[in-house]
Amino acid sequence: MKRIQLFEFEDLPWFPNFIRKCMTRLIVVMHRLLGTRDHLLELLKKVIPESGEKRIIDLCSGSGGPMLYAFEHLRKEEGFKDLSLTMTDLYPNEEFAKEVNERNDPMLSFQKDPLDATQVGDKMQGLRTMVSSFHHMPPLLAKRILMDAEKSRQPILIFEISDNSVPVWASLIAIPINFIMCLFVTPLVRPMTWQQLVFTYPIPIIPLAFAWDGAISNVRTYTLKDMDELLEGLGGSGYQWEKNLIGTKRAKMLYLWGRPTA
Repeated sequence: MKRIQLFEFEDLPWFPNFIRKCMTRLIVVMHRLLGTRDHLLELLKKVIPESGEKRIIDLCSGSGGPMLYAFEHLRKEEGFKDLSLTMTDLYPNEEFAKEVNERNDPMLSFQKDPLDATQVGDKMQGLRTMVSSFHHMPPLLAKRILMDAEKSRQPILIFEISDNSVPVWASLIAIPINFIMCLFVTPLVRPMTWQQLVFTYPIPIIPLAFAWDGAISNVRTYTLKDMDELLEGLGGSGYQWEKNLIGTKRAKMLYLWGRPTA
């Protein structure tokens, strides 16, 4: 595999949770600036009708990422008005979950109980999605996520905002660029908290962690060829997998789409 299993700060169990929350809010802003929300929206318009599902089970939701945006825009269009979204995570962001659930929208919820993406099984039925989170999984866990979806005969969509096409050294060069970028985009974070400001400017823990994680997430992303290895032994009778690149020449993204055919 080209993918390299390096660490990201937000994955470490000792990493302060309030810093992790600040970083996930920052990632939401980056998705908006990079236009990934619109690419996800167009991809969902394709896969939801093919899946035949009206419920999205978003795995590893964090602070929502671009999924919430895509869901809200989908429901404004014909054919998607009865769509529902259930957000989940192994370590639910309680503050964000409360914010989502207090909307009192019967078609939108954030499950408070932890959900392991490798062991969803028959607990929840619907189109499973993983948006910019699959690269956090080492190969063994990544394969178990795919196996669980196929065994349960549930559709699953993996979406990543990079394709790991650049050399490792090029990703590492991006670290100082990411640091500076964090300083400029932080004012766009909502909701803004004192922790976000203090640990970005006077004590720049967030920019340092964000710069490293942003660069390393690219080298941790599974390429299309890497996905072929993960799919070995899968795709039997009644289930099929599709993978491809999307985006522009300047920013390639990729997806893996599995669904039952019978």
